[in-house]
Amino acid sequence: MARSDRPSVDRRNFLKNAAMTGAATLLAQSGAPPALLAGAGQPEPATPPVVQDMTTDRPGADFMVDVLKSLGFEFVCGNPGSSYRGLYESIVNYGGNQNPKWNLCTHEESAVAMCHGYSKIEGKPLLVCIHGTVGLQHSAMALYNAWCDRAPVYAIVGNVMDSSIRRPGLDTVHSAQDPIAMVRDFVKWDDQPTTLQGFAESAVRAYRIAMTPPTLPVALVADFHVQEDPIAPGANLRIPKLTLAQPPQGDSAGVAETARLLVQAENPVIVAERAAHSQAGMENLVKLAETLQAPVIDQLGRMNFPSRHPLNQSQRSSALLSHADVVLGLELQDYWGTVNEFTDQLQRTSRPIIKPDAKLISIGSEDLYMKSNYQDLHRFREVDVDMAADAEATLPSLIEAVKREITSSRRQVFADRGAKFARERQDDWDQAYTDATYGWDASPISVARLHAEVWDQIKNEDWSFVSFTKYLSRWPQRLWDFNKHYQFIGGSGGLGIGYNAPASVGAALANRKHGRLTVNIQSDGDLMFAPGILWTAAHNRIPILNIMHNNRCYHAEIMQFQMMACRHNRGVENAHIVTGIEDPNIDFAKLAQGMGLYAEGPITDPKDLGPAIRRAIAVVKRGEPALVDAVCQGR
Repeated sequence: MARSDRPSVDRRNFLKNAAMTGAATLLAQSGAPPALLAGAGQPEPATPPVVQDMTTDRPGADFMVDVLKSLGFEFVCGNPGSSYRGLYESIVNYGGNQNPKWNLCTHEESAVAMCHGYSKIEGKPLLVCIHGTVGLQHSAMALYNAWCDRAPVYAIVGNVMDSSIRRPGLDTVHSAQDPIAMVRDFVKWDDQPTTLQGFAESAVRAYRIAMTPPTLPVALVADFHVQEDPIAPGANLRIPKLTLAQPPQGDSAGVAETARLLVQAENPVIVAERAAHSQAGMENLVKLAETLQAPVIDQLGRMNFPSRHPLNQSQRSSALLSHADVVLGLELQDYWGTVNEFTDQLQRTSRPIIKPDAKLISIGSEDLYMKSNYQDLHRFREVDVDMAADAEATLPSLIEAVKREITSSRRQVFADRGAKFARERQDDWDQAYTDATYGWDASPISVARLHAEVWDQIKNEDWSFVSFTKYLSRWPQRLWDFNKHYQFIGGSGGLGIGYNAPASVGAALANRKHGRLTVNIQSDGDLMFAPGILWTAAHNRIPILNIMHNNRCYHAEIMQFQMMACRHNRGVENAHIVTGIEDPNIDFAKLAQGMGLYAEGPITDPKDLGPAIRRAIAVVKRGEPALVDAVCQGR
């Protein structure tokens, strides 16, 4: 075939001509007056029709994607909204939907919580995109949880600042002059850049701030025109280099004084909340405890200390603190609550647990950044040595300082102390296994039996437990062997219900590339806040084992109702009216199946539980999510 010499049609001119020709054709068919048909072979009118420039090959959002790729985001979570339509289109088409890869969520709160859970496995932020004012209001609870949990979530919020170009209706009610105002009290830093270069600099700055202890959520506003306007020809855009700040360490004088006090103490106690950010951090805490043969109370804000280590004396917290002469607190958010006993009665009272002459030492990053409105800082603590520093970063120098202080006579004291704790720890394990047998064959299934059955199926796997354990009577820590940092990620921070299910899926997303078996013991009330997260797990092929702790109620509130009823001299029989999730009972297996998951249940006979868990694990190992609905006792 002979090649045509005619030049190819320019795409932009073709669309312009098509728009003009199409308009003229419609006018002709409508019987419009000849004066209106100038565009269809008639003389040019005095005022030419307005023809919009309908396309651009290089929108600003493409450069924004380049910036996000430079920050190393693996995924982006979100519920799509028109306020950031330019960005999500560029992520998919220009960015190839890779690094970051889109994870569709059915609720903005779930999207943020996924990022929260992911960050605690990977130790870095995940990107979440939020649609305007309405999406940000949905996201607010999850952002608050992440704030209280000191988790680095990275949020981009869409907006249309210029009221003169807002579309009528949706753009108006979904935009704001200052959209971040509603969450500014619980994000560490925010900005609303008005240019692409400004976005690049703010984006890199936001990542750096989020990752500097204390790690916290950050937010950027992506305005409409920054996303959708064409990049100007010859624009000299540059992506700044990201260099993360080194975490602050305790000063040498404070470290030396702390070491001296710990070595001289007869009854030192170490208390850790969010001390370990990594496996190395956990191992250094073990080294410090073993060097001193000092007991550790793990408050389970993170995986700080191996659960079966002889020096893990968490179950003896009150007794240890009452005899302590030195207490070392590592990243304690509530130091006051740790060393005081609070009684919730008609007249609320408190008293110190510790001896009056006990020395209190704090190493933590809390004082490096704080705000005043929300009361997550808890009551003021009085301490003797206070280092505003990252505890994990300070541990190596503290270990060396402790070693320099130890004499041969102190080593024998430490050895005797350690032997005593080892005997007590073994007694505790024996007692825990005995306690777990009570109600072994009961129906509803006991919470101890539930966790014993799960442990029997996962103990030889490379597993990661991603649930909050406070409402499980901490049976996992009492029965399982936790010794890897990724095997436990702590709680929600702000105790906001609706966190656990999506955060667990986010943690499973992070675990997927490592080949770990992600295990989630899921409470029924929490899942019902946003059950659509099950669909997100199925749609994105996120392998996770969900075991329902289905007690068919909000059990914590049952106890609150009973407390109030007793205090008011009334009966407790009506507690189910405000707490029961029954009549009808929720069939979580059918719910999960409807979302695309493999599911079994409801299981009421404990003998059926183990085989069901085994079948579900086989599905998860194929790379798919699964759910087993176990009808259980309260706690």
